[in-house]
Amino acid sequence: MSTHRTSNNNDPKIDNQATLGLLGTSNSLAYRVHEIEKHLHSAGSWFGAAAVPAGETHVADRIGGGIAAFQLDAGNETWGSWVQLLGSDDTPARTGQAYFDPHEIVITSTEKAGTYFIQFARGDSGAAGLAAGMYTELVFESDAVGAKAAGITRIQTGRAPAGSKLWARTLCVGENTATIDFYLGIHEYIG
Repeated sequence: MSTHRTSNNNDPKIDNQATLGLLGTSNSLAYRVHEIEKHLHSAGSWFGAAAVPAGETHVADRIGGGIAAFQLDAGNETWGSWVQLLGSDDTPARTGQAYFDPHEIVITSTEKAGTYFIQFARGDSGAAGLAAGMYTELVFESDAVGAKAAGITRIQTGRAPAGSKLWARTLCVGENTATIDFYLGIHEYIG
C-alpha cells in the first residue's frame, strides 16, 4: 500500500493559507518566515546610558537630548569589566513586544587608536551569559584617538525574551585601559 498522496486541484496551496506567524507554532515554517519578515522590516529602538539608573532593572534610556553613550573600558591587555547595557525593565521598549535582539551599535568615540574586541552577553551577569554560550563578538579597528565608526556597526545575535539583561565588555589589543563609547540599537518582536 502506497503512502504517497497525489495532489488534486482541491488541495489548498501553502500560498493561499493564512498563518499566525509569530503567534503560531514556534519554529514552524510560518513562524520562521514571520520572524525574518519582522526582523527585516521592524522599527528599531536606540538606547544610551540611563541618566538615573536603578540597580540592574533600569540601566538604559531611549535616545534623546542629553542621553550619554555607553562606555566600556579595556583591562591591561585583557578584557575589562562587564558593563550592563539593558536592565530587566528596559525592554520591551514598545508596548506589546515579547522578544528583542540587539542588532546594531553606533560607535561615537575611542580613547586610543587600535583594535578593540567587544563581547555582548545575555544573562543574569556577563560572565553567566558567556559561560552559557549566550554571547556574540565583534572587532572594531580605531584608526585614531577619538575615532568613531562611519555609520552603523551590525551585531549578529539571537532573539531574547523581553526583560533579559544585556552586558558588554571590551579588550584593546596591546593596551592597558582604552575606552570605547557607543549607542545600542535593538529590534523587537510580538512573539
